[in-house]
Amino acid sequence: MKIIFATGNKGKINEIRNILAGLDAEIIPMKEAGVDIDIEENGTTYEENAIIKAKAVMEITGELTLADDSGIEIDYLNKEPGIHSARYLGHDTSYDIKNADFLRRLEGVPDEKRTARFVCAIAAAFPDGRVETVRATFEGRIAHEIAGCNGFGFDPIFYLPDRGCTSAEITEEEKNEISHRGKALRLMRDRLIELGVL
Repeated sequence: MKIIFATGNKGKINEIRNILAGLDAEIIPMKEAGVDIDIEENGTTYEENAIIKAKAVMEITGELTLADDSGIEIDYLNKEPGIHSARYLGHDTSYDIKNADFLRRLEGVPDEKRTARFVCAIAAAFPDGRVETVRATFEGRIAHEIAGCNGFGFDPIFYLPDRGCTSAEITEEEKNEISHRGKALRLMRDRLIELGVL
């Protein structure tokens, strides 16, 4: 069984392969499947963007394709950047700069107002035209400083009060157990098993 994942993010692919390990399926990033296109994510929700990506790649390959759209929502900043997380401050801006900018914008804001969550929606686009979606969240708050070198993206500023550290300071295995993407991937895995695909 071959499942194409519509991403070129190596960190994400490693995470996906680890979470879905044990399935009788090979997870292939879209470039390995011969797809090298820019997909315009112009949806208004995480689900819409995930569906846009999954369908675009499935239509080229004719294979079952999964895609995710994820982001961070910071309550104090009216849930910014949300679906624009990857493009916040520009598509090619490093996460070091993005993270530093959020810490600057939240300077002096007390812990109880720094609540935030990661959101992940995953879409599956089937060759017969069907589409399935799932969504999961990962609650925490924005730290006061960058900490940790595991994970990627906003992990170094995403503080987990129950663990006393950021999500960049826990192991990959721990993160996969509790993260938005880990939860969403397991929901999608269960949905595909229910549908008899896996």
